[in-house]
Amino acid sequence: MMGERLVIQESLLYAFCFEDHVPSDHLLRSIDRFVDCSDLRQHLAGFYSSTGRPSVDPELIIRMLLIGYCLRLCDTNRREG
Repeated sequence: MMGERLVIQESLLYAFCFEDHVPSDHLLRSIDRFVDCSDLRQHLAGFYSSTGRPSVDPELIIRMLLIGYCLRLCDTNRREG
């Protein structure tokens, strides 16, 4: 079953405010501004079962992979340059 965030689970763990922790000129803000994966769930719906535990939101997975890749590139460039 494709996971859709129906309940705000962040409140169960700890409070984190993106605005308080990420500077205005940080790469994460650029990624968030230009990457739109909102229709990804609809395109992938046929690959998910309607039974069983819900999966992780596909938009979240794509964003995490993209951010991890970009941050690793930035980190590598800092070390070499």
